[in-house]
Amino acid sequence: MTRNRWQRIAESHRFQNTIIGVILANAVVLGLETSRELVEGHETLFRALNFAFQAIFVTEIAIRLAAHAPRFVSFFRDGWNVFDFTVVAVSLLPVSGPFTNVARLARVLRVGRLVALFPDLRLIIGTMLRSIPSMIHVIVLLCVFLYIYGVLGVHLFGTGDPNNWGSLPRALWTLFKVLTLEGWIEIQQASGSPFPWPWLFYVSFIFVAVFVVVNLFIAVVINNLDKVKREQEVTVTAAAAIQEPQRALLTRIASLKQELESLEDTLREVGRGRKKTGER
Repeated sequence: MTRNRWQRIAESHRFQNTIIGVILANAVVLGLETSRELVEGHETLFRALNFAFQAIFVTEIAIRLAAHAPRFVSFFRDGWNVFDFTVVAVSLLPVSGPFTNVARLARVLRVGRLVALFPDLRLIIGTMLRSIPSMIHVIVLLCVFLYIYGVLGVHLFGTGDPNNWGSLPRALWTLFKVLTLEGWIEIQQASGSPFPWPWLFYVSFIFVAVFVVVNLFIAVVINNLDKVKREQEVTVTAAAAIQEPQRALLTRIASLKQELESLEDTLREVGRGRKKTGER
């Protein structure tokens, strides 16, 4: 089979939907394998299913590699292709021996391959990875707020509530619990501080650390999401601009081919007319 044939198979919706179905079935089997009683009662069946899944995934990778032949390097230029290839390759390791945990992890990561098959999910993951450097600055800002409020909390509530505010590490842990907005009212009531308005400390911390910082996280993600979308649009536009001259050339060639066929038909009719005239 030619490369174009393999490429059509790899890009067809039927092929991709089949792989999605196999991944989902594999996920169900992995979930069933968490039951020891079920595995012990149907061990042969589970082994056969895992072998079948592995064979299908290896065949899938082989087809996708054949679609890039003979330039196999182009297949590995895409990070998601590298992820798929690595997961399938590592899952070939035996499930017993020194690589037992690695092989089991690879089998579980097969489910994660669903992300690589959906463009929208790839966009979200790419946005998250791209947002990490910007989020570091937001995390640093949050740590500064935690440290400031932790020191204040020790001085204000350390005597009345030593379990939560007796030391700086305890104060930081208490503030982290307040960040989750779970049980902070009970913590405030147990503060027992001579400070006349303890609620002011908690409300200001929640407003600054929770609402402001969390909104900063959201803003960073949305900003990077817009950037990734624009980059993808530029890439698609550039690819279309490259393919446009090729399409115009193919259209011109098809037009010339039609003109040649029409000219051949005309010449045949002229030849037939001359033969008839000669016969007369």
